[in-house]
Amino acid sequence: MTTSPIVIVGGGAGGLELAAKLGRQYGPSQVYLIDKDTDHIWKPSLHEVAAGTLDIHREGLSYFMLARDCNFTFILGALEQLDKEKKQIQLAPAYNEAGQQLFPQRTITYGTLVIAVGSKSNFFNTPGAAEYAITLDATAQAEQFRMQLLHALTQFQGDVVANQQPAPLNIAIVGGGATGVELAAELTEAVASLHFYGANMQTPERHLSITLIEGAERILVALPAELSVRATQLLASRKINVCTGVRVTEVKKDRLIDQNGTSYAADLCVWAAGIQAPAFLTTLGLETNRINQLVVNERLETADPHIYALGDCAQAPWLGEHGYLPARAQVAHQQANYLCKVIRQKRRQKTVVEPFKYKDYGSLVSVGHSKGVGSLMGILSGKSWFVEGLVARTMYMSLHLMHHAAVLGVLRTASLALGRLLLKRSAPRVKLH
Repeated sequence: MTTSPIVIVGGGAGGLELAAKLGRQYGPSQVYLIDKDTDHIWKPSLHEVAAGTLDIHREGLSYFMLARDCNFTFILGALEQLDKEKKQIQLAPAYNEAGQQLFPQRTITYGTLVIAVGSKSNFFNTPGAAEYAITLDATAQAEQFRMQLLHALTQFQGDVVANQQPAPLNIAIVGGGATGVELAAELTEAVASLHFYGANMQTPERHLSITLIEGAERILVALPAELSVRATQLLASRKINVCTGVRVTEVKKDRLIDQNGTSYAADLCVWAAGIQAPAFLTTLGLETNRINQLVVNERLETADPHIYALGDCAQAPWLGEHGYLPARAQVAHQQANYLCKVIRQKRRQKTVVEPFKYKDYGSLVSVGHSKGVGSLMGILSGKSWFVEGLVARTMYMSLHLMHHAAVLGVLRTASLALGRLLLKRSAPRVKLH
């Protein structure tokens, strides 16, 4: 008797790790991974892509390559419809960049369905935000911002002979969470590298004026206050203007307006405030919340016992705490490990009893390539330890390597890390093209 395959929709951190673990055990005929993109990148590193300090063409991993190495089947496409009665999903046609159809509409039958499509930025219906603000939800958006930044820094309409100095490039970042803080810090280092390479020697250097705007009373509000204070100090040392308690009510082409009518200059605007799950989830006939997340129980099940959800697209209860699990990479990682065990038990026709319990190991935030702040939870003592500087930055980088190790294995990850380290010796500090 042939068992219907395990179908995972979404190749982010959690979905890819789950596909890799199950693929190694059950093989490509039993494990399908579906994603609308052809390459995988660790989403927390998109701020580095946007700043140009990380080259997506070196960092991205092909899903087709990963499928071959990890023994699952990759299918290029986007989830379009769900038929719970027939246990089938329908995928939209897939096109290349030239608009040519690569694959037609397809129907996939599943035995177990896992939805792990992640999240995107939430504009909160702010006028002008969708039109003028850039988000960092995907590689294409990060690359779009990088190209706009590079163009703005190398263009100057002034009198070079008279040594006229260009006006600063005003960048406004809405949202003082990890993405906003890390992007602000990364941009200062990226622009310093551009000046080092003389990106436009015929004109004076154009410097940045970065404003980080947060609606709460402090940045990194989801993390301990000590991290917020230290991160604010590190940003201030880089001449980044941090504005807290400010709610943006309108985004215009060259400025932002807050609730008091105050204007903030913005040649470029990045929106990193809040998340929501993709809107198509509300059309699948499954329960969703106000930000489109699929509502799941303590076992990550939807109302349909054959359908699970994990990561940012799921509203899962936080056992032992009030409310729901936060949208963090470590949550998705732990949920992938949990669902791997659950699916194995179900395929052995064993009853799944134990609920998912999230263990918070702390948080780390990168504030440039040599700085970082973080809190680590002592597993035995239960206490929180504050770390900063190069130690925190090194530990932050290790999280990326741990994700690669979960997918590629320890030896290949070590080889990949060594190769990229050696390549950096012959590559510019920042992507110049």
